[in-house]
Amino acid sequence: MFNDVVAVLFDLDGTLIDSAPDLGAAADKMRLDRGLPSLPLELYRPMAGAGARGMLGIAFGVTPDHADYPAMREEFFVNYENCMTERTYAFAGIPELIAQLRGRGLAWGVVTNKSMRFTRPLTTGMDLFATAGTVVGGDSTPHAKPHPAPLLEAARQLGLEPCRCIYVGDDERDVIAGRSAGMATVAATYGYLGGNADTSRWGADAHIGAPLELLALLQTRARA
Repeated sequence: MFNDVVAVLFDLDGTLIDSAPDLGAAADKMRLDRGLPSLPLELYRPMAGAGARGMLGIAFGVTPDHADYPAMREEFFVNYENCMTERTYAFAGIPELIAQLRGRGLAWGVVTNKSMRFTRPLTTGMDLFATAGTVVGGDSTPHAKPHPAPLLEAARQLGLEPCRCIYVGDDERDVIAGRSAGMATVAATYGYLGGNADTSRWGADAHIGAPLELLALLQTRARA
């Protein structure tokens, strides 16, 4: 299944980087500005992959159909823009993983639902992404994941057939998008997972509990 892989595409938040501390801080500032007590990061972390929807849901219990949601979302966005690289870091093993992939001649890239308003400054501001062959955001195509369009666009930018790529992500929508794009999929179970997720039901081709496990997976599948 992974024998002909020449590129690895990754989700961003919860797969390559732990952005939960900055996302949580952006929402928590809204609580503090309203005279409400701070919430611990542990409450925000599981829903960090859901962006504003997840953070505002934890901080205030509001959903996108709430009348105040658009204004609160923009307030959250501004807060996040002001702190997005203060506490965000690559997960342990990710820099080594990227170096190993490149050493094996594999291309790599990012496909995220995070809009380019945030994805561009975040990826240009971190050395990790200097060698990424493609960075596709949630608004880079007319559809976001779980639609396959962003993954197909990443493969197009790399000049590859989708079947030559694998997609690694920490959310069920990542697996759905990858499978729909004709890519093999890997569930990153060390990520945010959207709360109490049962990753065994996602239908991923493989699971990894730490970033560097991907290397052993590729080696094992390549020998099969």
